[in-house]
Amino acid sequence: MIVVGNASPLINLARIGQLDLLRQLYGELLIPEAVWQEVVIQGIGQTGADEVASARWIKRVAIVNRALTIALQQDLDAGEAEAIVLAVERQADLLVMDERLAVRPLYDKACGLLA
Repeated sequence: MIVVGNASPLINLARIGQLDLLRQLYGELLIPEAVWQEVVIQGIGQTGADEVASARWIKRVAIVNRALTIALQQDLDAGEAEAIVLAVERQADLLVMDERLAVRPLYDKACGLLA
């Protein structure tokens, strides 16, 4: 199973001491560089930064389609846009994101832009 994650779920699960729940459910979680930057680099000293940095089951992955990321950033921040692009590129089974109302239309938009 391929699972891609965004920053907010990682931070919020770390905040309540349940980040490992994602590992228990999915084994491995892919995150794009922008999510790594948001959680680990910009979030240094904040909840989630150390937990994500030390979690060997969270894999940082570079996206390929920068044009699609830029198109999605009209509606989303960099981490959300890259998470959607990574999910599309890797044909992920699941995208763990807290933007419920935006995910389906923007994921469909991303797929349409690739066609």
